[in-house]
Amino acid sequence: MFDQLTSRLGRTLDALRGRGRLTEENIADTLREVRVALLEADVALPVVRRFIEAVKAGALGAEVVGSLTPGQAFIGILHKELVALLGGVPGAGPGGGAGKGVFAIDATPPWVVLLAGLQGAGKTTTAAKLARHLIDVQRKRVLLVSTDIRRPAAILQLQTLAGQVGADFLPPAAGAAPEAIARDALEAARKGVYDVLIVDTAGRLHVDAELMAEAQAIDAAVSPHQRLFVVDALSGQDALNAAKAFSAALDLTGIILTKADGDARGGAALSVREVTGKPILFLGVGEKTEALESFNAERMAQRILGMGDVVALVESVQRNIDAGEAERLARKVASGKKFDFSDLRSQLEQVRKMGGLGALMDKLPTQMTARAGNTDQAEIQMRRQIAIIDSMTARERRVPDLIDGSRRRRIAKGAGVQVQDVNRLMKQFLEMQKMMKQLRGGPLRRMMAGLKGQVPGGPAGR
Repeated sequence: MFDQLTSRLGRTLDALRGRGRLTEENIADTLREVRVALLEADVALPVVRRFIEAVKAGALGAEVVGSLTPGQAFIGILHKELVALLGGVPGAGPGGGAGKGVFAIDATPPWVVLLAGLQGAGKTTTAAKLARHLIDVQRKRVLLVSTDIRRPAAILQLQTLAGQVGADFLPPAAGAAPEAIARDALEAARKGVYDVLIVDTAGRLHVDAELMAEAQAIDAAVSPHQRLFVVDALSGQDALNAAKAFSAALDLTGIILTKADGDARGGAALSVREVTGKPILFLGVGEKTEALESFNAERMAQRILGMGDVVALVESVQRNIDAGEAERLARKVASGKKFDFSDLRSQLEQVRKMGGLGALMDKLPTQMTARAGNTDQAEIQMRRQIAIIDSMTARERRVPDLIDGSRRRRIAKGAGVQVQDVNRLMKQFLEMQKMMKQLRGGPLRRMMAGLKGQVPGGPAGR
């Protein structure tokens, strides 16, 4: 999401690293570039002005001490102010952190969550993602309801998603008003002893009085504990107008930023948080129901400055890697059996579960991703490899030596690729087999010990 901003800030800070010390002149030059980078990222002008003033005040009073270079000192100041802009350090105030800490259920059930926002922001999908988070992370019973009576498809979509995430769904009564549907859902949640009720509201393509009145009526009917504004990261400056309107109509408690995995310039995240004064709690990072990340201001600031987010990467591994599958593969290789195409496909699938190569690279420092090359092309190549393996017979996957020229042509045709692509995968596979053979003995025993100690993933992904 912040690729463009990260790239521009990186070039700006590289220029500062060559200076001998921080002076008022080079600070002014750098801040001018930072201002342009923020404006190009679609950050609101008033937000940019306040941010630049805060950085300037910190930089002019800073001393470069120890082994720090002027560039490193300035990055430290920039990081500190970015963290403050994005909501602060977890536990340091009302804007810090997210996930179980800030989003912990602290009231007598049912705990009511109201989702509000414009049409197309992804409220319905977000309702299901949030339900899955509460079910998986906090082990809560969740009831979902839609009050969008103008869009029957939205009601059906939420019902389908509820089944996928393990939540219950309350069909709205025919002809009932939105506030009546919400009130009935609250009563059903009480009788059913649910921990959480999530109310998905209707949206519009633009802010209008009818939309605000409906949201306020639903709010009055159920008195929610959390009023979350769902905003599309791709909406840019339009997000500000919507944020102001919803903030004036409802006592918002937090923000969920959707489509954060897209090519947005990131300005919405920086601007909406500043304008509403409410914390960003979650980021939607994909279409799947598990693609919801707790927001952390400090770690997001690191990603913007090209430092990566290794903590988020580890959390993704812990959440998605199948330790049992990793242990199975380790035992197989340790016993002397050959690494086969079924094993390779399993490892590729583990990477896909973590959001693909792009999602992994997004959490690594820019210096490492620069050396990694084009992740989009690597992503395409990975999908092509899975298609080739899927085109093989079960026996060919187990015994790759069977794959001669005629079989390669058949596999290529079935996968919709060229024979050269199959040949390339075969060559790479043979290299992997050699590597797995070299892992036998000491290195593999250490991996197995790590798996027994519940190190996430073990040898998976190697």
